This record gives sequence, C-alpha cells and structure tokens, in this order.
Amino acid sequence: MLRKSLLSLLIWGVVLTLGVGTIQSRAYAQALMSGGTIDNIVVEGTQRIEPESVRSYMEVNSGDTFDPVLLNRSLKSIFATGLFADVSLKRQGSDLVVVVVENPIINRIAFEGNQRLDDEILQSESTLRERVVFTRTKAQADAQRLLELYRRSGRFAATVEPKVIQLPQNRVDLVFEISEGDRSYVTTVNFIGNKEFSDSSLQGTVSTSETVFWNFLTDTDTYDPDRLTFDRELLRRFYLKEGYADFEVKSVIAELTSNRESFVVTFTIAEGERYTFGSIGVESGLKDFDPTTVQDQILPEENEWYNADLIDKTVDNLTDAVGNLGYAFVDIRPQPEKDTENKVIDLVFNISEGSKVYVERIDIEGNSRTLDKVIRREFRLVEGDAFNSSKLRRSRSRIQQLGFFQSVNVDNQPGSTPDRTVIKVDVEEQSTGELTFGAGFSSSSGPLGSIGIRERNLLGRGQDLRFNIAIAGSGSEADVSFTEPYFLDKEIAAGFDIFRITRDEDSLSFEEKKTGGALRIGYDLSEELRQVLRYRFEYIEIQDIDSDAATLVKEQEGATIKSAVSSTLTYDKLDSRVAPTDGYLLKLENEVAGLGGDVQHLKVSLGGTHYYSFSDELIVKSRAEIGNIIGLDEDTRIVDRFFLGGDKLRGFKSGGVGPRDRASDDVLGGKHFYNGSLELTFPLGLPEEFGVKGRVFSDFGATWDIDGQSSGVDDSSNPRVSFGTGLTWKSPFGPLAMDLGFAALKEDYDETEIFSFSFGTNF
Repeated sequence: MLRKSLLSLLIWGVVLTLGVGTIQSRAYAQALMSGGTIDNIVVEGTQRIEPESVRSYMEVNSGDTFDPVLLNRSLKSIFATGLFADVSLKRQGSDLVVVVVENPIINRIAFEGNQRLDDEILQSESTLRERVVFTRTKAQADAQRLLELYRRSGRFAATVEPKVIQLPQNRVDLVFEISEGDRSYVTTVNFIGNKEFSDSSLQGTVSTSETVFWNFLTDTDTYDPDRLTFDRELLRRFYLKEGYADFEVKSVIAELTSNRESFVVTFTIAEGERYTFGSIGVESGLKDFDPTTVQDQILPEENEWYNADLIDKTVDNLTDAVGNLGYAFVDIRPQPEKDTENKVIDLVFNISEGSKVYVERIDIEGNSRTLDKVIRREFRLVEGDAFNSSKLRRSRSRIQQLGFFQSVNVDNQPGSTPDRTVIKVDVEEQSTGELTFGAGFSSSSGPLGSIGIRERNLLGRGQDLRFNIAIAGSGSEADVSFTEPYFLDKEIAAGFDIFRITRDEDSLSFEEKKTGGALRIGYDLSEELRQVLRYRFEYIEIQDIDSDAATLVKEQEGATIKSAVSSTLTYDKLDSRVAPTDGYLLKLENEVAGLGGDVQHLKVSLGGTHYYSFSDELIVKSRAEIGNIIGLDEDTRIVDRFFLGGDKLRGFKSGGVGPRDRASDDVLGGKHFYNGSLELTFPLGLPEEFGVKGRVFSDFGATWDIDGQSSGVDDSSNPRVSFGTGLTWKSPFGPLAMDLGFAALKEDYDETEIFSFSFGTNF
C-alpha cells in the first residue's frame, strides 16, 4: 500500500509540473505578443503578391499596440484569402514580422484518361482555371465534382485523382488522372407491394429501364440516383391519375450486384385503395361573382375514378375563366374531403381573392446569343401588369415553343415591396442552325433525296431563313424562304418564298413546272385562332404531253401566269404541335386567282382533325375535309383541281380516285371533294425504346366533276372506302411508315394499291 501511494504521488507530481509548465509557456508566449507599440509591420516570403496587400488584410497597423486578440484575427484574415499555404506572426523587438508561404499559380490544367467525356465538359464542371491560385482543397473538390459527373452518366467505377507537377517561379501544372471504368447498368427493376398493376406496367411508367441489347440507343438503363428520384414522382403521378389517392413510395433501394458491375433497383410501394369522385362544386368569396358561370370549366365528374391530373387542369381552366371575367387577383384552391369508408372524395374548388401583386420587372438570363426582346415579346405579362400565374405558364410555353432553348425556367420571386414580384427567366440556348441531308423511298413518289440549310434564329433576332432542294422520282423542288416573326415589332409574322417545282408523276400524262414566289403575313386573332394571308405569283408550264393523252389534257399545254390571293384560318386546340394526343384543329383555306394573269378561279377547303386518348397508349385520330373549286368566267385547269389517293386515301394509288378519261386513262382531277379517316394507334407490346406503334384505320372520300367535255370521262361522286392496318417506327435512321390498305368501296376505273410505305432520314 505504501508503495502504491508513493507511485500515485509521483504521477500527480509529474502532471502538475507539466501543467504548470504549459501554463507558464503559454503565458510567456502571450507576454511576448502583448504590450508595447508596433513600430513596423514587416512582410516576408511574398513573391507575386505585394507586401502592402498582405498588410491590408490585417486588423493592426504601425503605431497600434501588440494586442493578441487583434493579431489572432489578422492571422485568420490572411489565411481566409486563400492566397497562402502558410502564415505565421512573430515579434522582433518592436517590429511585427509576418511570414507567408504563397500558394502556387496554376499554369495548365489537363485531363488524362478521359474518353467518354470531352475536356470541354470536364473543364466546365471544374472551378479551378489557369492563372488562378492553386489550393489542394479546391483541387480535391473539383475531383469530387468530376466523379459526380461520371456517376451521373452511369460510371460508378470511375476514379479521379488530382496530380500536381511543380514548376519554376512557384507555378504548377494540375493534371486530373481519370479511370472511367465501365458503365454501371441496371440489370433488374423490381416492385414490391403492387397488386393492381403488373411489374411490366410500372416498368413502362418509370424512366429507369433494365439493360437489354436494344438499349444501345438510350442511356435509361444506366444507374442514376437523380433518375430514381424522378421515378418516385412518376409513380406518384401515375397512381394519383388512376385514382389511388393514398399511394406512397415507401423506399427506393439500389443494390450493387455481387460482381459490383451493375445494380438491382427495388421500389417498395403502398398502393392503397382506389377512390372515386363524389360531389364536386365551386365556392366563391369574390364580390358580385356567380360560381355557376364557370361550372363548365370543371373537368372531373361525379362517380368517375379520382384523377389528380383533372384537378390540376381544372384549376388552370378556372384561373383563366375567372381572369377573363375581370378578376385579376384570385386564389383557387381545391379542397378535397376524403371518405375512407366509402372510398369517395368530395371536392370543392374555392375561389377567393388573392393578394394584389404586380409585376415589378422581368429579368432574363442565359441568352448569350438571342436578343432579350425575342424572349420578352413572348410574354403575356409586362412590367406593371397584375400578376397572373396562368399567363406566366402560357408565357413559358410560348418561349419553349420557339425552339431556341434547350431548357426554359420561369418563376417569380418577391420584389422590392410585398405587392411586387420579379419574374426570373433562365434559359439555356441550343443550336438553331441546321444542315440536313435527306434520303428515302416512297411507293408513291419513288426515291427521295434532299439537302437543306436553315437558321431558325438568324443573328439572334428570331428570324427564320431556309433554303431547300428536294429531288424525287416524280419531280423536284427548290425553294428559299424567309420569315420575320414580329414584323415592325408587331405580333405579325411576315415573309416571302421563292420556288421552282417540277412534277412528273406516273398518274399524269404531262410534266408540270412552276416558278414563282409568294408574300405572306400571319397574325393571331386569339391564343388559339391564327390567320395567314398570302399573295402567290406563279409561271406555270405544261409540256411533254404524251401523244395518246386525252384531249382535255392536250388543251392544257403551254405557259400560263397565275396571280392569286389566299387566306388560311387555323383554330388550334391540340395539346402538342409535334405529337398530339388530345384536342382538335380546324382549318379554313380560301384562294382567289384572277388578280392579273391568265387563271381565274375560287378555291375553298375546310378541314378538321381531332385526337382523343383512351390512355397514354391508345389514341384515336379522326379527320374530315371538304373542298370546292369554281372557275370565274372560265373553265378550271387540271393542275388546280383536287386529286385524291395515296396518303389521304390509303388502298388507292396517288391520284387513283376521281374523273378519268376512258380512252387514255388520264387522271383529270375533280372540282369537288370530300375526304376523311378514322384511325386508332396502339402499342404492339414491344419495349417503348423501339418506338414502334401499330394502327388500324378506315379512310373514305371522293372527288368528282370537271369543266369542259364530259363525254368519254368516267366520273362519280360515290364514296370510296378503304380499311387496313399499318405501323410506324421512329427508327434511328428516320421515320418509317408501312400500311396495308384494302379498297372496300370503289369504282371500276379507280386505281388501287394494297401496300404502301415511306422511309426517310436526315443526317
């Protein structure tokens, strides 16, 4: 016991001695930097940086006292500049000495080992640049950014190592040594908890796909955490659209396979019960506003399956309708009331007065080439207007439809006062110049070839300039076109066309050549209604008439001048101009020829197309069109009449329907026509990546009546009807369409064809 007690006393004695020594040492060091006045501040170790710059970062000056607190803050301030690898302070008599070790300057940045990602892409992700200060912290941060870039492209085995090469004059070369590794594919996508929808249905909903041999055309089979986050939202939207209001994604897990080369993705979901809509109404707190006036804007119907998309669309419809009635500041909120026992959701759209907010200004960023006014003129709002979220959405849509930008982000932020808002527009520009070569084949036109040059955003002004040459087995066409979308800074599109067209189809016993030009202006009468006025001048030659051609055809030989004014009125309610699935489009065209020239006629056509989707994959398209041409104090010419067949009446040859000379079998064209079709597009059960769709259709129509001698001419207004099936393929080499059409009702003299196809590509 005595020995242990002596040992404990010895240990405590050593500890106390060291502690007192440390305290005395710190006190002595602090005493060295305390008291007295700083005579001079001496900076040592600088090479590129001026000593005065170092002094400017300090919080003490010559004549100040040695204050340990201020000296410590000065030390931290110099370090915070990032210019120095090391900084120390010491006292020499009455002088304060600052010793620095400067960080080197980057002479060059290089990337080695990268093949899948270009240097330009990697450089854009790096924050370090040549001729800036190098720090190891920034180099490691850039390496991590590059690694994330590779992971987003599906390469989780990639490694990035920054290497520093020392150079004279305190300069370095920074080299990122990269091992890209193989792409990390998703071999399996699993779903747990789904009872109402099969795994294949849900796999078609999410954007992540399993790797298969045909996926070389896409990258959706590579593992991407951001894509999985997006897939959670896609699943949520899908189930809410189908009526599952309690749906929830419990988890999304991505597991590496045993060989660490690919991933297995598992979605765990809870579907919940399916609900129907119950009572649906509109309530309003607006003064002198009758909710029944907007009742027709409500899309959901009682007892149908709950659909969140219909609720969102109804909010947009009500916002527009109430705004058009003069209520600029409204807040429309759907208020659902869920009956979990009966699986019914009652819904009330509450319309209340919103905060009075005005647009303070519109800020546009990201448009390095496109002029501000090109973007600003697409806005449905201007500075000083009452803020309207519906108009803001339409503005974004109009900017996106310009086709000048890869991405368009439009949102609003608080302004300088509570009743002001600032609209922020951030765009990412994309190439608008096109050089295209085309090749293909059509059963009606033969081999096809084309070359075109187009700039859709000329000089950043939004102007469209196009030059195109097309050659086919049945003729050729060359044209130059220019369009100014905002002529004289008004919402009027003005432009001109110059063209040369040659037509020599098998169905015609002559060759037609057209040379001329056109002037046109177009303007919107409303958001959906647009009118285009056009003046067209043509020099037309009919030549190389077959010797056995009909008399009516031979009478057309020679050159004529056509001077015509036309009008096109279009009412567009389609959900998309590129690939519509819902809505309709109506078009009325009128042409009056006879303002000078040799041709005088009045030509009118009216048509409409309607799309209806039973689901995202079943789309019904119906189309109908009628037309008429009458001569003004003269007979109509063959080249001005209507021809029917081919794409518009499948199962019949191009020009295969209509008046026909009995002796020569020449097609004469008709003064009147009607035409229509009903078509259903459906999936074929193939992976969506194939881009293959099937269709069944039925076409109908007729064209009849001619001027002049009618004896010896077969002519009938009886309807022709065809039906058939076909498919379309959005192949990597261009669109391909094939149809099998069968003429169910026809005349004996009509010319039919069962198989038709077209294929084309741009490269």
